[in-house]
Amino acid sequence: MKRIRVLIADDHPLIREGLRCVLELDENIEIVGEVGDGQGAINLARSLHPDIILMDLKMPGTSGVEASRVIRREMPEIKIIILTVAEDEEMLEVIKTGASGYLLKDVEPTELLKSIYDVLEGKPAFHPVVTGRLLGEFNRLSAASKSDEGINALTAREKEVLSLIATGKTNRSIARKLFISEKTVKNHITSIFRKIKVTDRTQAAIYAIKNNMVEL
Repeated sequence: MKRIRVLIADDHPLIREGLRCVLELDENIEIVGEVGDGQGAINLARSLHPDIILMDLKMPGTSGVEASRVIRREMPEIKIIILTVAEDEEMLEVIKTGASGYLLKDVEPTELLKSIYDVLEGKPAFHPVVTGRLLGEFNRLSAASKSDEGINALTAREKEVLSLIATGKTNRSIARKLFISEKTVKNHITSIFRKIKVTDRTQAAIYAIKNNMVEL
């Protein structure tokens, strides 16, 4: 059997060491490199072409999300499993990058190894907490998504703001892109949340995605 070539990307040396110890339990897995930042992960992906990257979500400089986006765009054959310490607001952005998995760092060693094999077979590997939250959000919004009422109530500007929220933009980024103040952005967001009946940015992003207001 061809060995599975894995790249570890995490800015904490102890985490990298722990992952290395787990991966070394499986003789079919070969660790081809380790790196502590997102740009480094991109560079090593280009030079080493691993089968799988275990990618930390929060790293200095280029984030795990952005690194995953670049790698999946340039090298779609590389599978990426995101590892993070807790459920994160960037979860949807992670999924939109095309990452094959999203696991919490307290995952059991056997589950991590199983996830590596799963993603190589084309199966997703999402932590139950993550899956549960996503399903809950989609179910909660299902009724609203079947109707155009919420969308029709939005102004053209509010639709622009909502689509930018769904792509992970901050209020400051939205303000700069639309040449408006951050206060105006906040006012738009308050109005958007009320009209589409959501309470946070994650719910708003899901609503936008389900209503084809943003490109996945």
